[in-house]
Amino acid sequence: MGKTIAVLTGAGISTSAGIPDFRGPDGVWTKHPDQTSVYDLDLFMSDREAREYSWRWQKESPVWRAHPGVAHKALARLEKAGMLMLLATQNFDALHEKAGNSSQVIVNLHGTIGTSHCMKCGQEYRTADIMERLDQEPDPHCRKRMPYQGNMPCGGIIKTDVVYFGQALPEGAMEKSMKLASSADEFWVIGSTLEVFPAASLVPVAAQAGVPITIMNLGQTQYDSLATRLIHEPIEEALPRLVDETIARNPGQ
Repeated sequence: MGKTIAVLTGAGISTSAGIPDFRGPDGVWTKHPDQTSVYDLDLFMSDREAREYSWRWQKESPVWRAHPGVAHKALARLEKAGMLMLLATQNFDALHEKAGNSSQVIVNLHGTIGTSHCMKCGQEYRTADIMERLDQEPDPHCRKRMPYQGNMPCGGIIKTDVVYFGQALPEGAMEKSMKLASSADEFWVIGSTLEVFPAASLVPVAAQAGVPITIMNLGQTQYDSLATRLIHEPIEEALPRLVDETIARNPGQ
């Protein structure tokens, strides 16, 4: 088997594609702390007005309208070259999927806006389909027919698969990420401040396993001392270059 690389991405890879981060100096929640309620699970489940606001806010958000940038596409090339074994992401913008990375390598630690589920029966929906009908259905509810209820629609509340405040991370996501990050030949952190846990704990886990770590971020992180390589350059320039160099050094994988 050839060289294997595990990757963790944070908001920095998507800011290069035009999505503002949430917690940075110019972050959405830094400037508008009241908007954190958009992702409050208890409020969403209990208040119709809050649900309608949450759905409308998400539809109008740059997260929904964004397209993958050159950095996202670089990671798709890395997978195509057979080297990417894990793409754990703290982002829920679904841009890795849009760029061409597969569900085999992607672990959405904080969920994804690409799909939605009924909170009652678990029926899955494409979020794009819901967004298209949002003007007609501002508070989307499940239409799945329930045979044991006289074929009546389920009627449960539909929610995007973003992990809301008050909600657990997707089952098995951290366990899979820790296992692969500690068994890869290299672990790259791309555009994460490494301040949000448990995702940030992947760095000491990889370091303890002796995996060489690259941290690519414009600012410093609390785990810079564990890195074997620090890259403080714009991600949209540095990551495509790093991917191309890595593929060139490992031809024919």
